[in-house]
Amino acid sequence: MREVERPRPVTVALVVGAAVLFAAFDVLLFLLGSQSTGPAGPAAALVVRLVLDLSLVLVFRYPLAVMWTMIAGSLVLIGSELVAPGLLVATPVLTGDPFIPPTVGVVVATVVQLRDRRSTWVLVGVITLLATRPWDPSWVTVPLGLLYTAVPALAGRYFAARRTLLAGLREKAERTEREQQLLAEQARAEERARLAAEMHDVVTHRVSLMVMQAGALEVTANDPAVRQAADALRVAGMQALDELRELVGVFGRVPGGASPAVGPPAPRRELRELVDASVAAGVPVELVQHGPDDGVPPAVLRTAHRVVQEALTNVHKHAPGADVQVEVRYGADGVTVSVGNTAAPAPPDPALAGSGSGSGLRGLRERVEVIGGVLHAGPRAGGGFEVRADLPVEVR
Repeated sequence: MREVERPRPVTVALVVGAAVLFAAFDVLLFLLGSQSTGPAGPAAALVVRLVLDLSLVLVFRYPLAVMWTMIAGSLVLIGSELVAPGLLVATPVLTGDPFIPPTVGVVVATVVQLRDRRSTWVLVGVITLLATRPWDPSWVTVPLGLLYTAVPALAGRYFAARRTLLAGLREKAERTEREQQLLAEQARAEERARLAAEMHDVVTHRVSLMVMQAGALEVTANDPAVRQAADALRVAGMQALDELRELVGVFGRVPGGASPAVGPPAPRRELRELVDASVAAGVPVELVQHGPDDGVPPAVLRTAHRVVQEALTNVHKHAPGADVQVEVRYGADGVTVSVGNTAAPAPPDPALAGSGSGSGLRGLRERVEVIGGVLHAGPRAGGGFEVRADLPVEVR
C-alpha cells in the first residue's frame, strides 16, 4: 500500500490541540470527584489517562506505536477492573466509557490517513473489538465503541481518498494546461518556420534579382546619374537582404542553408551616423567606444546598430531633451552596448509617445536572443532609462 502524504501544519496543530483539550478534560473530571479508589491512590486513573492523552502528540511521528499504546491502555484498564476494581478506573463515571481513552477516535482517524496498510486495519479491528466488548455487549458499549473507532476510521479514509482525488485532478489539470501551452508553442513555432521559409524562398530571391539587375544597370549605363542611382539601389538592396536574413533568423531556421551572397557585402553602418542624426534633431548624445571592432561578425555589428537605433528612437519619443550616453565596448569575448538617458526635462508629446506599436523592445529582444545575446531594459536608479545588450562575438 502507498504511504499518504505528510500532514499539513494546520492538521498537526489541531491534533496537538485535541491532546491538550482531552488532558484538560480528564483533569477537570478528576477535580469534580471522578477518582480511583484502589491502593495506587486517587490520582492513579488520572495518570493513566494523561499518558494516553499526551501520547497523541506523537501520532504523526510514531503512528503505529501510538495505536499500540491505545490498545495496551485499554487492555490495562479492562484487566485492572477485572483483577482489582477501582485500581485504575475512576468512579463515579461522569462521562463516556471508562475503559476506552477518549483520544482513541482521533488516533484511529489520524493513523488510517498516515498509513494505508493492512496492519493498520488489523489494529483498528483490535481496538474496535476492545471498545465494543462483544463478550459483554450492551446498548451503551457497542454504539459508543463503534462511535470511538469504526466511525473515525471510515471518516479518516474518506478524507484521505478525497485529498488523493483532488490532488489527482489538480495534477491532471496542470498537465493538460502544460500540454496546451506546448501545443500552442508548437503551433507558433510552425507558423514562424512557415513565414521564415516563405521569406527565404520568395522575398530574398526577388530582392537578389533586383540587386543583380541594379548591378548590371550600373555597369552598362552611360549616364553618370543613372549609374549613381543604380549603385544606391544596389547598396539598399544588399542592406535589405541583410535585414531579411536576420528576420529569417528571428522567425526560425530554414532547412537548406542560407541564400548565397549577391555581390560585395553591404557597407558597414556606423553608430556615429545615428548619433549625429539625433544631435541634429535636438537630442544631446555622447558616443563612447572602447576597443576596435575588427573581427566582430557583421551580424553582431548590425544588431548593435539596431539596439542603438531603437534606444535613441525611444528617447526621441518618451524623453525629449534628455542627455544620452551611448557606450560600446568591443572585447574578445563579446560586445556590450549601453544606451542610457537622464530624466526628461519636460513631458513628452502625447501624439509622438503614442505613435509606436509597443513592440519595439520586444522585437529587439528577440533579435538579440537570436545571436545568443541578452537584452536588459528598465529605469535607472537615478532617473531616466537604460537599454543594455550583451552580444557574443561567436554567433550561435
